[in-house]
Amino acid sequence: MIPEEKVREVAERISIVEVISDYVPLRRAGANFLGLCPFHGEKTPSFNVSPAREIFHCFGCGTGGNAFSFIMKIEGISFPEAVKLLARKTGIEIEDRQLTPTEKKAQDEHSQFLRINDLTTSYYRSILQHGQEGEAARQYLTDRAVGEDITEAYRLGFAPDRRDGLVKHLKNNGIDLNLALKLGVLRKSESGWYDLFRNRLIFPIKDARGHVIAFAGRVLDTSLPKYINSPESPLYHKSSVLFGLDMALPSVRTGNAIIIVEGYFDHLALYRAGVQNVVATCGTALTGTHAGLIKRHAERVYTLFDSDIAGRKATVKSMELFLEQRIPAYVISLPSGDDPDSFLKEHTAEEFISLKDKARPAFEYFVRSLLAESPPDSVDSKVRTIDEIVPRFRKIADSVERDLYEKEICRLLGITTHAFRKRMGGGKLSSQEVPADKDKTEQPADNVQETLLALLLYYPEARVKIVQTGLDNIFNDDYLELARTALDYLSDSSDTHDFSQLAEIVEKPELKSLFSKIMVSDQYLADIEWRAVFDQCTRSHEKKQLSSIKEIAARLAVLDQGSEEYALLLKQADALRTRKSKL
Repeated sequence: MIPEEKVREVAERISIVEVISDYVPLRRAGANFLGLCPFHGEKTPSFNVSPAREIFHCFGCGTGGNAFSFIMKIEGISFPEAVKLLARKTGIEIEDRQLTPTEKKAQDEHSQFLRINDLTTSYYRSILQHGQEGEAARQYLTDRAVGEDITEAYRLGFAPDRRDGLVKHLKNNGIDLNLALKLGVLRKSESGWYDLFRNRLIFPIKDARGHVIAFAGRVLDTSLPKYINSPESPLYHKSSVLFGLDMALPSVRTGNAIIIVEGYFDHLALYRAGVQNVVATCGTALTGTHAGLIKRHAERVYTLFDSDIAGRKATVKSMELFLEQRIPAYVISLPSGDDPDSFLKEHTAEEFISLKDKARPAFEYFVRSLLAESPPDSVDSKVRTIDEIVPRFRKIADSVERDLYEKEICRLLGITTHAFRKRMGGGKLSSQEVPADKDKTEQPADNVQETLLALLLYYPEARVKIVQTGLDNIFNDDYLELARTALDYLSDSSDTHDFSQLAEIVEKPELKSLFSKIMVSDQYLADIEWRAVFDQCTRSHEKKQLSSIKEIAARLAVLDQGSEEYALLLKQADALRTRKSKL
């Protein structure tokens, strides 16, 4: 579809750090950049981006690749769509080319995933609209004043209390159930296939373009859990999805502001009242990726969380994320005990807008809430309050804003700016300011083979030596397959090698992860004497092989010589001895 030269042109024009920074807050850590992975939940950053290699890798979940890979995964789109998206950012016009077999397979699978979700949505929708089993859900929505226009806008549905209703529906439509399993709408046990959602009101979760990528199911009574969401899937990464974003974007583009709430019915209540620039988190805490997504679409954000302890904590956490992203953030305060749904049952949309217009800046809200909870009536309480404020205060980027807040904080606490600054200097760094602890990253599965692979990639003379020694004598398993792929690429390319392009050639997920890990961890190879490293690694490899032979010999001693396992292990031992003799 897209000409190869255009793909290369886009790759040359973009910066992977800039691309990923639109989604993930990054900070420099040596030669790389570091952040919290958007593809799995983590508290300690293990997501690395190498600007020199144009590669990213997460040491937590193993995800890695180049800028195109990142966009494909986080946006849930195909390779051509990712290229076009990044081309628009750089102003490059592109023409189509034929897809490679790998790209065609990925595109077809992506289309199948979307079709499965559409079939699932229509199935639940039909039960809610016309099915006898949907009567309780229809009454539930009527009691909550949710009309057909709203159920249509959200494409609400109902999952009947049947084990395999959706299973049969997808089967009848020719769906490969294993693909549905990947999306999480179905599950499989020893007794067969069954539906994930049963006896629940269904909220389809859509991406920014309106494609259904997941589902949330709510009970109609007081049963727990109240909600269950689709699991992570090739289409759905909850830490990077905001519920209702597709519905909010037209209004956001007009007003340049987003309101973020906690629940699906909070979102529905505001949307029904005509306040449509609203999004909600999908059963998870707000993340840095969410904040980056909001920053892409809006100039300011309003938070509207519950007034309980959990809600206040969520407000403070979101404030920190928005400070890091430099997005002006405000806190809407409803009367005690109210949420958007309950408030709008008794009040008009205009009254809600009036409260929004009175919203306090998030940092001011945080400071005043802190002082309300712990009045500064003693030295001890003042010190504890300052220690709570300082890590957040450091995140304020604007110098004028910092100066004004500093004066206000000191006035409220009854201290001098000198005392506040002195405490600032001695206070503990926040988690975002602590230098990266390199020892916390996951250690490679095989240091020797990874180092030899890095030598093959970066040192042409070492590459010759490795080929002379024989790839089979140095590498095994995934390392051998990756070494062969890399060698083919390096042999066919010019002297200037685009390693991010090699990341696209590597197809297997486990090989792609291994490759990206090597790419972002290669600083220790800079300006080394490759011969000494090669010799050390081959000696270590020889010792490891000898150890493997001893382990196999010990196992052989207790096995029946006529067994299949005995024959297999004997063959492995002979192969190891042969390889060892060639080193």
